[in-house]
Amino acid sequence: MRTETQKKKGIYLALVLPLVLVFTLTACSANGSASDTESGNNNSAGSNARADGEQTIKEGESFVIPISEISETAKFYFITVGSTKMGVVAVKASDGRIRTAFDTCQVCNGSPKAYFEQSGDTLQCQNCGNKFPMDRVEAEAGGCNPVPIFEEDKTVTDESITISYDTLKAHTSLFPSNWRN
Repeated sequence: MRTETQKKKGIYLALVLPLVLVFTLTACSANGSASDTESGNNNSAGSNARADGEQTIKEGESFVIPISEISETAKFYFITVGSTKMGVVAVKASDGRIRTAFDTCQVCNGSPKAYFEQSGDTLQCQNCGNKFPMDRVEAEAGGCNPVPIFEEDKTVTDESITISYDTLKAHTSLFPSNWRN
């Protein structure tokens, strides 16, 4: 016969377990643990490349990434469009293609920690901990991954990748005022 304590545990599990499952299915699946660092600049492997400074992009201007800066190590760029601080990540995938995305998670955007850090050959969301293969950057939309900057949203030459003000401005809503704070 079940004791009163066993019955309470059973009721507790019956109530809590579905909530946990719903959160797991509707939010991001944490394939790893989120980083304990808040600045986004600490990485024990030292694998994150940060572009120097933050650029302000004004109407009529474009954001230009020199191809020579891109390698298998993700490069994170900080830009300001209007009053919105935002980020772009660029990386050379294993197939040699340079891939670009906005440095925010498609599911977690709106959170101050919805940005990525490189962990080996993956990018890890600092909000939910989901790890996303760098080879899938720009190749996949929807779900818990970096917001892609597709070919039609940029101009690629042998020397540079150019992203227009209009493309950047159209994505400012993905970045809250306290992003990375």
